Amino acid sequence: MLDALTVAISVTALALAAWCGYAAYRDQPTKDWHFIGMAVVTGLALVQLVVGIVRLAGGDEPAQGTTIFVAYLIGALATVPSAGVLSLAERTRWGSATVAAGAVLLAVLEVRLYDIWGG
Repeated sequence: MLDALTVAISVTALALAAWCGYAAYRDQPTKDWHFIGMAVVTGLALVQLVVGIVRLAGGDEPAQGTTIFVAYLIGALATVPSAGVLSLAERTRWGSATVAAGAVLLAVLEVRLYDIWGG
């Protein structure tokens, strides 16, 4: 797939993880600015989903199978919003820690997506 997009998502996800992790360290819940950061990361993951589907429709094939590739794309898209919803339910430092963990998980999923595509 697009290596630059995968790197961009990984870097922004790790930046979000550091930011929310610092908020958790300071005993702060997620704030509006954190949700803007989550929206940026989610937007990039949505672009990746669209690009991946377009590449599949164009005839490109992932090295490890189309089904698992699409499943990982959908999972990558859902990771940060799911953590954001959980952080709204937990309005303590643990909400920020949940978003940080979700962002780290997204970075790991990006590495796996790169491997599935054949990188």
